[in-house]
Amino acid sequence: MTRVFSGMQPSGDAHLGNLLGAWVNWVSMQEDRDCVYCVVDLHAITSPAEHDPATLRDRTIELATGMLAVGVDPERSILFVQSHLHEHAECTWLFNCVTGFGELRKMPQFKEKSAGQGESVSVGLFDYPVLQAADILLYHADEVPVGEDQRHHIELARDIGQRFNHRFAPADDPVFTLPKAIHPRAAARVMDLQDPTVKMSKSAASEKGIIYVLDEPKRIEKKIKSAVTDSAGDIRHDREAKPGVSNLLEILSAATGRGVEELAADHDGGGYGAFKGAVAEAVIEMLRPTQARYAELADDPGEVARILADGADRARAVAAPTLARAKDAIGLLPAR
Repeated sequence: MTRVFSGMQPSGDAHLGNLLGAWVNWVSMQEDRDCVYCVVDLHAITSPAEHDPATLRDRTIELATGMLAVGVDPERSILFVQSHLHEHAECTWLFNCVTGFGELRKMPQFKEKSAGQGESVSVGLFDYPVLQAADILLYHADEVPVGEDQRHHIELARDIGQRFNHRFAPADDPVFTLPKAIHPRAAARVMDLQDPTVKMSKSAASEKGIIYVLDEPKRIEKKIKSAVTDSAGDIRHDREAKPGVSNLLEILSAATGRGVEELAADHDGGGYGAFKGAVAEAVIEMLRPTQARYAELADDPGEVARILADGADRARAVAAPTLARAKDAIGLLPAR
């Protein structure tokens, strides 16, 4: 069976973009793939100035709870916290020794996130893609579902794995499986409600444009009703001319399962107020089961901890032998 690996940082509250852009695919892939899902908390500390230790711990458990609430099934998938397995950090060091400085320096996300930091940029931020390669390659993942902005990281993971195999393993018995990036179709490409030309993001300057998965109904309704549209008044899907209306139509389509053009025809002529009200109602109903399940899980933190501990054990059963073979291949003396 095809194995999939994917992870998400506990860097902020989960929002509608996370749900419709990633999590719906995570849940559906459980039907026909062997799935490994991870809360990548080590990645969340690569910019030390941007996180608080207590907040990181809270967000880690909240993100794992959210994944379970939306439908990640621990009976069918492995769900664990990255830092619970030392194998990730160890494997990163092995990969550091076969990765070139120039390869990491030219990574687009490093250039973007390090801009303006000068010499104070952390080595962790620079080395982020190597840790990501370890995350993926330890589990012999065949596929990694990612957005286009992560494509370079998967290419680097393939290069690192191939280089390691070439240098240290027989051609007919490689240590690491080379993954390929896949780009599953998102349920919706969710844009910021206040600036529909950019994706909904945890790093947005204002929360007014973000619908969080755990937002209360009244808050969801207020945000959607204040969403930026335009002065024309017609309801049609045209991302260039009408980005705000198009964003709301795509959200409504994802929430109802109906086509964008059909929805546009239904609501055109009724005014933006009624249209936004319909979007808000649909989003509230879509999120209701997830919010209810989240509340149940949050009331039983021991069960979430048990699921994560079991997930870590199952993940280790795959990662530990892979790391042991890599250490042997590179020539490290086994411990007695």
